[in-house]
Amino acid sequence: MNILQILPELESGGVETGTVDLACALAQKGHAAFVISAGGRLVEKLTRSRVRHICLPVHKKSLLSVLSCARKVRAIIRREKIDIVHARSRVPAWIAFFACRGTKAAFITTCHGYYSEHFFSRIMGWGKIVIVISQIIGRHMINDFHVQKEKIRLIYRGVDLNLFPFRGKPAMEEPDKKLIGIVGRIVPLKGHIHFIKSLPTILHEFPGAKALIIGGAPQERRDYYQEVTRLVEGLNLADKVEFLGTVDDVAAALRRLDVLVMSTTTEEAFGRVIIEAGAVGVPVVATKVGGVVEIIEHEEDGLLVEPAQPFELAQAVIRLFRNKPLSERCVHNLRKKVEAQFSLSSLVNKTIAVYNEALRNKQLLVIKFGAFGDVILIGPSLKALRGRFPDAHISVMVRDEYKDVLQMCPYIDDIIIFKKKGLPGCLKHISELRRKRFDIAVDFQNNNISHVLAFAAGIAERYGYVNKKMGFLLNKGIFDRSAGDPVTHQFRILEQLGIEPANKRLEMWISAHDRGYVDDFLKENWHSDNQPLIGINALASRRWQTKVWSADSYARVADAVAGQFNARVVFTGTQGDAAIIDRIISRTRCRPINAAGRTSPLQLAALIERCAVLLTIDSAPMHMAAALGTPFVAMFGPTDPKRHLPYAQKCVLICKDLKCAPCYSPKCFRKNCMREITVEEVMLAMRSLLGEKVHKN
Repeated sequence: MNILQILPELESGGVETGTVDLACALAQKGHAAFVISAGGRLVEKLTRSRVRHICLPVHKKSLLSVLSCARKVRAIIRREKIDIVHARSRVPAWIAFFACRGTKAAFITTCHGYYSEHFFSRIMGWGKIVIVISQIIGRHMINDFHVQKEKIRLIYRGVDLNLFPFRGKPAMEEPDKKLIGIVGRIVPLKGHIHFIKSLPTILHEFPGAKALIIGGAPQERRDYYQEVTRLVEGLNLADKVEFLGTVDDVAAALRRLDVLVMSTTTEEAFGRVIIEAGAVGVPVVATKVGGVVEIIEHEEDGLLVEPAQPFELAQAVIRLFRNKPLSERCVHNLRKKVEAQFSLSSLVNKTIAVYNEALRNKQLLVIKFGAFGDVILIGPSLKALRGRFPDAHISVMVRDEYKDVLQMCPYIDDIIIFKKKGLPGCLKHISELRRKRFDIAVDFQNNNISHVLAFAAGIAERYGYVNKKMGFLLNKGIFDRSAGDPVTHQFRILEQLGIEPANKRLEMWISAHDRGYVDDFLKENWHSDNQPLIGINALASRRWQTKVWSADSYARVADAVAGQFNARVVFTGTQGDAAIIDRIISRTRCRPINAAGRTSPLQLAALIERCAVLLTIDSAPMHMAAALGTPFVAMFGPTDPKRHLPYAQKCVLICKDLKCAPCYSPKCFRKNCMREITVEEVMLAMRSLLGEKVHKN
């Protein structure tokens, strides 16, 4: 893999050290490792390990700098064929987020601490996968930034056990000459003030003890450093406290200590120095904050105290000095815990597993707003996509009124409801899609809105037909130059993804509850299980009245099929069709069932599933019958069956070969394409599907 990490600087600190350690380990394992930062003292270690460092001002917070860096990072991603972009901090994360737009690189974040709850911090939860360094940070991202739990992966920080070997014995055997250390940047949250205030109590019991303060003071916090030094002087501790500044060999500094103190006053995300001390074999006293409690179990592998309590801190240090068995037990247990949970090799292996997961688990968006029958028609394509991407997260964007068709579909993971509400609605959808970080968009809707949504959402690969004004927004688009049935038409798009689907069979997924409703409905309407059920889908939408056959013809077919096969006839339709169906039924003698407006979409499917045969025009129930394996007779007039007739094992097509057809006109005074279809040829088709005896329950 080609892996790029990005962070503000490489001076010192847990984030910086962890980034360098990971990059070097990745290079040792044969991966191409890159790091982008504004530079720093740790760059030399990267270059010695064959890790390429690229210096950019990714620490600057100005919008112009962020956008400029994003363009440069995007160029690096494309030039170096980067697979993973791993952001370690907020400003670099924004740069990486924009840079990954339109590329195939997976954007991953690691949350190293607590973030203030404003928009600028949300970026840390926008990674395809969000790594957290402790459970408490994971809860912070879920509760405060509403990051989906499924996106979060816990990877504790790790220490290189080769660089931090276990020393095997205390630093000093002299009972009085103890060395106490605190490691970390000299900033208020690290609690140096409380550590220094604890020293007089410790020195009262161990007058020969000394303290080492290891770590530098950032330039912007020099005032705090001066406060610390004044306190040392005010307590007459100048000969007892030594400021070492930033050290290159932390392991060597730790080996000198008899006790490590971590006196952080705020919620510490983790506490890297604790596991470093544990690796070396230094007993630890730490404040009970944040992720520290995930490392230290009180009195088992260290001692925990309340923050900002100097006397309690001093008593814990004294206790370890006096109680040798307790100290040795804590040292032994913490070393074992570090080996088991907090080693660099564990961190590297888990991080590589996350990288592989991000590359393997694609985020796919399928766009098909409607209509009803068209949503049914994407079933074979969804199955083919799942076969090609078994580990992918597949979402379908569909209108609310058609979502029921896909509620139980086994090939998808979730449904995104499309609500067309002008520009504000589209912008809201774009924002939602961008947050979901889709890798691939398969646009079966193929209209201007769907093309714009996929493009504006920053989806790297956008597949579909270039047949609208906005078709140029599809970077993987193809031209629609040949006719074909609707499923084959979709399959041509899938071929661009290396998929060669063969099964055109439609599917529908019906619940036991919906089937039970239909059973009760038919019983209420005096239908016997031994009596064949014949369905008639007589009407289309109000826009497509040219598809509709005459009311008298429907009535004659209903009487004929009921008489010849001792069958019960049921007319389907919407609530708006009920009155028209009643008028058709009034012309019959066989008293058909009027189910118009009495079923939900899936209950209608369950009803069609019960039918021995369905007579239908070109509309959604025809697709339902094909999906459910119900034989059907399809009457086509103004539309082309070559483009709209679905694949089915048992169906008969009735279509007149007229010069004016197919016209795709919703209005026609003559309607010859439908008028020329006779009752006799419909009955002949029905008989060919029904046979002499039919019992379908």
